[in-house]
Amino acid sequence: MHFPAGKALVQTVDFFTPIVNDPYKFGRIAAANALSDVYAMGGEPWCAMNIVCFPIKDLPRDILQAIIHGGYDTLCDARASLAGGHSVEDDEIKFGLSVTGVVDPDGFTSNAALQTGDQLLLTKPLGTGVLATALKARWDGADEIEELVFRWAGHLNAAAGSVLRAMRLKAATDVTGFGLGGHLLEMALASSRTVRLWAQRVPVIERAAELASMGLVPAGSYANKHYCESKVTIDAGVPTITADLVFDAQTSGGLVLAVPGSRLDEAVSRLHDAGEFVAHIGEVTDRQSASLHLAAV
Repeated sequence: MHFPAGKALVQTVDFFTPIVNDPYKFGRIAAANALSDVYAMGGEPWCAMNIVCFPIKDLPRDILQAIIHGGYDTLCDARASLAGGHSVEDDEIKFGLSVTGVVDPDGFTSNAALQTGDQLLLTKPLGTGVLATALKARWDGADEIEELVFRWAGHLNAAAGSVLRAMRLKAATDVTGFGLGGHLLEMALASSRTVRLWAQRVPVIERAAELASMGLVPAGSYANKHYCESKVTIDAGVPTITADLVFDAQTSGGLVLAVPGSRLDEAVSRLHDAGEFVAHIGEVTDRQSASLHLAAV
């Protein structure tokens, strides 16, 4: 392979333990999650290497084969090459990718480039952390819950990334373990702005709110909320469950695109034309006393 002329290089790495029971689906989710960082930076995946931890003496090899097959199929969907990888024997299954991507040096997207008046679009609903917790608890309807997790977490952010590149947007992030609230706060602080998030417009995966109301919120989500609370204002009218879901620790969540107000309709249209989910969830304002405001709207 020859590195594409005129391009810059971006690299990322991510791997984790299974969040679903099906090994093939886990491989697809883990790969989509690792690739997401490249899309969020305005790049395109070029090649990747597997990172594998597996208890080879305790579990059948076909489980490992299914995980790697899932990751490979997602890489093929992303039109990226598998360049090898590394495996170690471990007591617990872990899988992910080290990804190399290419980006236009003048089209690099940052989480520190929010501008006042930017409108925020989210390309996947929230709730994978809650749903994965329900799966681990073997909650009723586990098969349905696993399909919901796979539907959203297994979906590549490739189309949303292509819209980001086509519009040459300057600010974006993917939504992963820090939760939507945590990642928006990170962007607001880095950009010296305040993000006004319309809490009631934040989309949630089917059943996630119901399960969260039963206490199936992962510890990482509570940790996110606690870590951010000194820099966040939450209106009295925002339900506690909604606030919890805003900070739910996501796996392979969507992208948040910061779009100049004058180009909002264009961005929504492009995402719809690409077959992507899209929700208009908030806006960027001049810096206020709190960097993130959860508004009861």
